[in-house]
Amino acid sequence: MNSNKINNKKVLVIGSGPIVIGQAAEFDYAGTQACKSLKEEGIEVVLVNSNPATIMTDRDIADRIYIEPLNVEVIERIIQRERPYGLIPTLGGQTALNLSVDLFNLGILKKYSVKVLGTSISSIERAEDREKFNSLLKKINEPILPSYAVDNLDDAISAANEIGFPLVIRPAYTLGGTGGGIAYNLQDLKRITTSGLNASKVNQVLVEKSLLGWKEIEYEVMRDLSGNVITICNMENIDPMGVHTGDSIVVAPSQTLNDKDYQRLRSSALRIISELGIIGGCNVQYSYRPSSVVSEELDSDSNYLEEGPMYYVIEVNPRVSRSSALASKATGYPIARVAAKLALGRRLDEISNSVTGKTTAAFEPALDYCVVKIPRWPFDKFREGDRNLGTQMKATGEVMAIDRNFESALQKAVRSLENGRGSLLWEDSELDVKELKPNDDRLWSIMKFLRNDGNYIDATKKTFIDPWFTFALQNIVDIEKKLINNKLSNENLREAKEFGFSDNQIATLSDLLPDQVRKLRKSYGIVPVYKMVDTCAGEFESVTPYFYSTYEIENEAFSENTKKAIVLGSGPIRIGQGIEFDYCSVHAAWALKKLGYYSVMINSNPETVSTDFDTSRRLYFEPLDDESVMNILENEKIIDSSGSSNCPGTLVQFGGQTAINLSQHLGKNNFPILGSSHEVIDLASDRGKFEKLSSKNGLPLPPGGTAKNHELAIDIANNIGYPVLVRPSYVLGGRAMEIIQNQSEIVRYFDKISDDITDQNILIDKYLTGIEVEIDVVSDGENILIPGIMQHIERAGVHSGDSMAIYPSVSLTDKEIEKLVEYTKMIAKSLGTIGLMNIQFVITGSGNYRSLRSSEIEKNDSDSKIHIIEVNPRSSRTIPFISKVTNIPMVEIATSVMLGKKLKDLPYGINLIPPKKIFAVKAPVFSMSKLAGVDTYLGPEMKSTGEVMGIDKTPNSAMVKALIASGLVIKSGVSVLISVADIDKKDSIPLIKDLDRLGHKIYSTSGTAKIIKDLGIEVVVVEKRLNNNNNKNVVDIIRDGTVEMVVNTVTGDRSVIQDGYYIRRSASEMNIPCFTSIDTARCAVESENSDVSNSYNVLTMNEYVLD
Repeated sequence: MNSNKINNKKVLVIGSGPIVIGQAAEFDYAGTQACKSLKEEGIEVVLVNSNPATIMTDRDIADRIYIEPLNVEVIERIIQRERPYGLIPTLGGQTALNLSVDLFNLGILKKYSVKVLGTSISSIERAEDREKFNSLLKKINEPILPSYAVDNLDDAISAANEIGFPLVIRPAYTLGGTGGGIAYNLQDLKRITTSGLNASKVNQVLVEKSLLGWKEIEYEVMRDLSGNVITICNMENIDPMGVHTGDSIVVAPSQTLNDKDYQRLRSSALRIISELGIIGGCNVQYSYRPSSVVSEELDSDSNYLEEGPMYYVIEVNPRVSRSSALASKATGYPIARVAAKLALGRRLDEISNSVTGKTTAAFEPALDYCVVKIPRWPFDKFREGDRNLGTQMKATGEVMAIDRNFESALQKAVRSLENGRGSLLWEDSELDVKELKPNDDRLWSIMKFLRNDGNYIDATKKTFIDPWFTFALQNIVDIEKKLINNKLSNENLREAKEFGFSDNQIATLSDLLPDQVRKLRKSYGIVPVYKMVDTCAGEFESVTPYFYSTYEIENEAFSENTKKAIVLGSGPIRIGQGIEFDYCSVHAAWALKKLGYYSVMINSNPETVSTDFDTSRRLYFEPLDDESVMNILENEKIIDSSGSSNCPGTLVQFGGQTAINLSQHLGKNNFPILGSSHEVIDLASDRGKFEKLSSKNGLPLPPGGTAKNHELAIDIANNIGYPVLVRPSYVLGGRAMEIIQNQSEIVRYFDKISDDITDQNILIDKYLTGIEVEIDVVSDGENILIPGIMQHIERAGVHSGDSMAIYPSVSLTDKEIEKLVEYTKMIAKSLGTIGLMNIQFVITGSGNYRSLRSSEIEKNDSDSKIHIIEVNPRSSRTIPFISKVTNIPMVEIATSVMLGKKLKDLPYGINLIPPKKIFAVKAPVFSMSKLAGVDTYLGPEMKSTGEVMGIDKTPNSAMVKALIASGLVIKSGVSVLISVADIDKKDSIPLIKDLDRLGHKIYSTSGTAKIIKDLGIEVVVVEKRLNNNNNKNVVDIIRDGTVEMVVNTVTGDRSVIQDGYYIRRSASEMNIPCFTSIDTARCAVESENSDVSNSYNVLTMNEYVLD
């Protein structure tokens, strides 16, 4: 493929890599849309991304796809092979932006004559470099906040002395506010500045005056090469300055600006984008003077009527951003599609609006509705984390809702969160109603405050949230009280529905059952209608419509009387349910189209490809709850030849646990489900029922039982022996799953989960250590198709989503593989599965770790036994990975089977498909540095936010690439800190020997040091306890750079976890590899190679999987 000739029709697009906090699925959406847009222009698109879970890395999205590590060395090799004429740097988030700047500054783009398309590198640098950006603002007479760009701590202290506290610290070239924060004193300043300088690509932070309490407003704007500029959307953060916009509730369009305010900021945004020379999309963030109620609580210079600047520019993102995705979905304007064409030199007035089909991209969108975005935080997973919100983003995802008024849009968004709150009625005794500080539960705290005789003005004074919004919350509380104190009349019910109250909420307040409310409102003729999002407030007819519900008169979503099916999406991105399930939902919609079906998508996530305007034939932007889904199904009824109306079938297997949970209510209410019935789903999902089924059919499960209280659980544990694995049913990401070592931990576990997991049998299994294996399978009721077997690197006990996995399984024996396939067939037949299923097995009796080194692969099954750990009756996180590396479209096959086709009639084969002559490694990626207070150790509950893939022709090369892409590659000769639990000391011996052989200096705590010395290996003993004398301890040697790799394992003993917590947190915050599994560390060390750049191939996916 090497060529010295430049292809002037070939463009390189760099993706954003794995999902992390601050950079999520919005870039899969943007990248996918942009690649399709470029292909429409006749461009040959070369894409590089390390994330296998994305739609953008599908074979049909770009012409040549590289799933390779995102670093300068790899991208230079791709440029050398492909010789593109251009590179678009602004479609892959901060990752692609930073890489593009590096490629430019290192002379690589010049070396290969690659032109930067769209926004230039100089424009990017002027927007990203805090000092250059301030100079630009001064030039165009924009108000500048007192601030200094500094590159060392001393200068930061000098800046603080001049400006005064509190201060905001903003690192340059970062995402999600990484490393930044608010400094209230000198101690804060030193800590945050040090963190910010470490996080900044250019070792620079901006120290600026704090504007806590001011409004935060965003403008999404576009500009073409000819200088034409338009505003796509403006958005208002409900949370005032001080909370990162990614962690703020956002409303579009702005609700509290008058026309003069709006035009003032619009003009500013257009001036800035013009002066920067942006070509494409750009997001401008402002602080704006607050209402008089708020300004009275603040320092001087904030009153709306006083002299001085009305606003300040906070920052500019010279690229497609998180807010771009929200603006796109809120308005229907396809920002990434247009931005890609602008990068090629097209003008706004030359590009058609693909939503209306009549207007051009120069036509500014108009909204006749209200949009609300609420972030989805991970604190249901991480209760010990710091839940306070500030300038560093913590949310993993977001939801969006649309309605005709703010109150209704807000309530629908709350219902979409799937965070255990359900609605605004949720209350907890621990909710803060005194100070109402910004945290993930502040919205519920304000509601409780208002219910307890607080008033909206006082709520504003405490929170600095504009009184327009707190008045709206007061309005919701007033309607609640009306429902409590009055009989549920037609008038009261209609008002409640118009302001977003769900049937469940009304039932709770009126002392009725939800089904009774549903029947009553239907008897009153109170049913939702559906309105269109069309970019133009109904001025032109839309050709690719999507809809939102409201309680008005005219319905714009008439049912198409054709062969159709509903796809349930997966809701917000969160730990345990990420972009992989959106991938599956999208492929289900595409498969339906291919099979001649009219596809209808329901989802609430604005970041994703599934909610793009052209993914399905019809999209409903609605909560994924029982009421909304049933309403849509009834709106989509089909009239058959006999005149009877029937609801279409629903695909529930692709939307993760969200859709699976919905299947039970739909099935019980006689809504048709395609594929496995709701009874089959329940049989697999309910741990107790599956245990009985397995016993009846001779399926090997670990010894165990189910219990609803700790007394019975203790009896079971005593009977089968500790350690035990405890877990509930119908949860995602291993939520509330733990390995328990003793009786007191069982008591603690049941006390802890009592608030979250109600009226459920908890499964107590014997915890078996061994090799974990994972299988995705399609069953048609007669035959099965297994595309490949994935072998986990980490032993059973680490959640599959946090494990590294390799395809094909390199060290399983033929006998083990044969048995795994046999058990998979038995499970599918016993359950009656139609469609997809994911099964996890553990192989015991032959060790906990099998090396990937070809010279050490041992295949010995003389003592091995196989047990079933878990069965999920749906698509899994590994579906995108296994589909791509085997070239077998699992979702399309499953959809075909669910619609009645047989595997034997499809061209993919049955049973286990022979493995490809390649190796692929899936590796997890974590966002722990963003979540203060969260322990990073790996266990049965999932913690990773994303994944990467390494693919190559040998296991070692694939592993090296996965480690590079996930940031876990070990540098040659670095010093290592090892501190392992007693239970792991024996297993750590091969790792210690490898580290010594490879020349790593070893530091260790006293207990681990003893076994190292017994091996005759030199070790430096370091104090582990943090209350030691003035000697350096384990945290010191991590923070001062003495060690650049950490191995630290834990047991179930909480005191050990507490002790090692500081070691693991320090490693995470210093961004150095920290291994909490001996198996992962061994694999990483085995893959160590001093010349890694020459130890692996860089090829397209077709070259790997089609050879």
